[in-house]
Amino acid sequence: MRLYSYWRSTTSYRVRIALNLKGVAFETTPVDLMRGEQSEAAYARLNPSQGVPALVLDDGTVLTQSMAILDWLEETHPTPPLLPTDATARAQTRGAALVIATDIHPVNNLRVVARLGELGHDAAVRMAWMNDWMTRGFHALSRMIMADTAFCFGDAPSFADVCLVPQLYNARRWGCDLAPFARLTGIEARCLALPGFAAAQPELQSDAT
Repeated sequence: MRLYSYWRSTTSYRVRIALNLKGVAFETTPVDLMRGEQSEAAYARLNPSQGVPALVLDDGTVLTQSMAILDWLEETHPTPPLLPTDATARAQTRGAALVIATDIHPVNNLRVVARLGELGHDAAVRMAWMNDWMTRGFHALSRMIMADTAFCFGDAPSFADVCLVPQLYNARRWGCDLAPFARLTGIEARCLALPGFAAAQPELQSDAT
């Protein structure tokens, strides 16, 4: 498989973690978002939404959108599981993951922040915007996960943890105050002690600068 990825993209980071945890071999093709490579014709044909990640399967099928890729991985490579077997627990786990994937990330991604700049908002305003949405999302997530488990929903990582760790990486990058979120940063530390999470870290990717 081939993963089209940008080293600092939180959505790419999610998929790298899941691939690693499930022991799925893949090669990475970097897409430099800062140079606009996602909008070049060749990549736009591969992924019409002009974002990362895109995962090209062995038969040439292209999967896009990180959460859809996580679902595909869970269905086709069920071990180790990243979702519980109980339907209600699965919905709760997905709901927590989607706080990050749909409430925080879409309003903080490169395109949105660049558009804020085009509309005349300076760097300080854009940073405040991002930190506001991250803080709101982290407060919500803290109330949705289990209170006394090693990871968000038990003794093993789930979709929620796979989404949490990249978002905390991004939060630190933009100076978000994480002091109120000791529960989340504790989970993050336990995740990063696992090889699958550790190997997916942005600075360890071939295109890191």
